[in-house]
Amino acid sequence: MRTALRLRSGQGSQKAENRRRKVKKFVWRLQRLLDIKIKQEDVMRSELVAVTEQALAVRSGIIVRKAALRKLLTDLSAKQAQQRLSEQEFFFKYAHVSEAEIKKLGLKLAELERVRHSKIQEIMKIRKFRKGLERLRAEAKAEYVKEQERQEQKDLDDKTIERFALKVLQQA
Repeated sequence: MRTALRLRSGQGSQKAENRRRKVKKFVWRLQRLLDIKIKQEDVMRSELVAVTEQALAVRSGIIVRKAALRKLLTDLSAKQAQQRLSEQEFFFKYAHVSEAEIKKLGLKLAELERVRHSKIQEIMKIRKFRKGLERLRAEAKAEYVKEQERQEQKDLDDKTIERFALKVLQQA
């Protein structure tokens, strides 16, 4: 009887119509956190690239210095004994300076590799957290879609009941 009264006054179809119009856009409360984590990961990646480039420059500096020492030794071994002795004395006098530079660059390279490794670990931690957030977002979106489909089905059922009730009232 109540349905019949609502149907006659037009309230039932208005409510169904209002429900249909109020389809909300999917809003996830943790979206801001996900956006922050994505930005953090991008920043960390750029920092990792910078550290990797620095390590590459230091590594190439070590290679260049070692190659220069090898070349000098090879050139010295190809010279005559008398000339070689005087140049060899000069070479050995300043070879320790080059070795000290290479050692210093090696320490710098080790430090850069340590920093690089820690950056990689941080990126992996952030990525794992971000992937978890993305999974939660996908689950929330799927639940939202299910709820929207349930609501839509309920609206369709209400409309069908209204039509049937109108037919019954019109026949009576």
